[in-house]
Amino acid sequence: MDTVEQLAVIANNDLWTLLQFPFMQRAIAGAMLMGILGGLLGSFVTLRQLSFFSHAVGHAALVGVTLGVLLQINPTWMLIPFTLVFGLVVLYLIDQTDIASDSVLSIVLSGALAVGVILSSFIQGYRGNLMSVLFGDILAINPTDLVLTLLILIGSSLFLLLTLRQQILLTLNPAVAQVQGIPVQFYRYAFVVLLSFAVAIAIKAVGVLLVNAFLVIPAATAKLASDRFIRFLAMSVLIGAISSIVGMLVSGILNFASGPSIVLIQFLVFIGVFGWTKLRFKAA
Repeated sequence: MDTVEQLAVIANNDLWTLLQFPFMQRAIAGAMLMGILGGLLGSFVTLRQLSFFSHAVGHAALVGVTLGVLLQINPTWMLIPFTLVFGLVVLYLIDQTDIASDSVLSIVLSGALAVGVILSSFIQGYRGNLMSVLFGDILAINPTDLVLTLLILIGSSLFLLLTLRQQILLTLNPAVAQVQGIPVQFYRYAFVVLLSFAVAIAIKAVGVLLVNAFLVIPAATAKLASDRFIRFLAMSVLIGAISSIVGMLVSGILNFASGPSIVLIQFLVFIGVFGWTKLRFKAA
């Protein structure tokens, strides 16, 4: 089946036939892996109040994307090292100054965005790569992206689950963790490395503009419905995975953009859980 016929199938919203295409199968698999990764790391992001940090890293990624386009390098390969370096530099600046962390993040984010916008003006002709990363294009995910996502997910899961006791203590009371001899700085920087990788990967699915919501909404939803950490963590991962798959199916059925569809489903789930918890509280 040629490209014209594939587009005709998509236009006719034939979901079953659409699911037969390898690009759609890769997109759903990628969405599920990214949803699990987002739910896992988003749990710690929410509890540690790092939402603005992930927001800053995601938006500053515009510089990495633009450099990739200008240098004619796959933006994904440029995006990963850039978000990693940016995240570590921001954390270092926060540690080395007396300025409030949100102020440091605002300053660095503004500077990075300014650089990104200026660099984008040098891009000549078609800017499809830039636009797809800004708004997400998970349908363009390839086997290399899937393997990379799986490796980051496995690495993040092993690191966080094998050090879960330390991670929980560090999340709830860093001062006590320091007294007990836990290498707080090491764990902080290691988590920023994982978070930067996750942001870079998630941008492929939902784009720069929605990446923070992709990380935060599943964890925030799980937090509404659970007061036990392990249950909260499991629910966050489950919500991230299921909402990503449902979002992809909605995207295929209604021919909507995939990234916004995923985030919209996550938002609707959050509203539903919020309403349910309020009703349950009133009933009690």
